[in-house]
Amino acid sequence: MTVKRRIESQFERGLFASRWLMAPMYLGLVISLGMLLVIFLKELAYYAPQAFSLTADQGILAVLTLIDLSLAANLLLIVLFSGYENFVSKLEIGETADRPDWMGTVDFSGLKMKLIASIVAISGIHLLKVFMALGKPGSAYAVSTETLQWMVIIHLTFVISGVLLALMDWMAAKTDKH
Repeated sequence: MTVKRRIESQFERGLFASRWLMAPMYLGLVISLGMLLVIFLKELAYYAPQAFSLTADQGILAVLTLIDLSLAANLLLIVLFSGYENFVSKLEIGETADRPDWMGTVDFSGLKMKLIASIVAISGIHLLKVFMALGKPGSAYAVSTETLQWMVIIHLTFVISGVLLALMDWMAAKTDKH
């Protein structure tokens, strides 16, 4: 093997090994998942004792808050597992009954679509909270008309972005790979 080829081979091995620099980031995401759990439990502990005194709208808003947090946690898990498997190393956990079907099958395109779908769902939940607070002064979710307009515009931007990403993926799948 020539000196040039040995240098190139070592360089390429170093580049490939650099993927492990992502591992601490995934550990940080695990910690973030724990943070979301603490926030979820804090919200649950706040709302549960009030269950008998909440109005229907307040109860729905409480449940939407918990759903919002669980969607964010689900998104975090998808990014954590598929990102690690796509960019660092395969998870060698064996074939257990608890292994989600999508694990090991979500590629970057699928991850992108799950990410935008989760963002749209989370944005939609926030928008629904604001809509339910319309005409109720003093509500924690009451916002100005201008803020509401911006929230709708931003939500629609997320929706349109998702549709365009899906269209691009569909078009890319229809073309011949080179």
